[in-house]
Amino acid sequence: MENTHQKTAGLIKAGLVAALYVVLTVAFIPWSYGPIQLRLSEMLNNLAVFNKRYIWALTIGCVIANLWSSLGALDVIFGSLGTLMMTGISYLLSRHVSSKVGKLVISVIVCALSSWSVALELYFISNAPFWATYLTVAIGEFISVILGAIVIGIISYRIDLKS
Repeated sequence: MENTHQKTAGLIKAGLVAALYVVLTVAFIPWSYGPIQLRLSEMLNNLAVFNKRYIWALTIGCVIANLWSSLGALDVIFGSLGTLMMTGISYLLSRHVSSKVGKLVISVIVCALSSWSVALELYFISNAPFWATYLTVAIGEFISVILGAIVIGIISYRIDLKS
């Protein structure tokens, strides 16, 4: 009985994170897409270092949020694969770190550096200059994940994000 409860609770948590990602992206559409972006929903990427369920929750949230993108199906596919990649790498690297701060630092660095995937997508689809786009997207990503690391770090001392 307890195992069923834990699975249900895990699905509910993942669903809430996916929904929150969508809401935070769509609520701020002018900032969420394009070569200069500050996608506030990316602050949730920090959750992936606590439990792998959030990798899938964030990826599903990104798939749904990217349905509003002007880049269409290509952003739904490639943008979401970028989220899957960055959160997966963050999770794998953070498994070898015990401190919450260390885990969050890994997440911030991986997510900011991984924004090359967005720049590459915009380069091929929109002919945006790769390096300039990488710089602007990485700065926006860094701001979002730093804010998220602070908020999620504080929350993680009151709520067990691992379970």
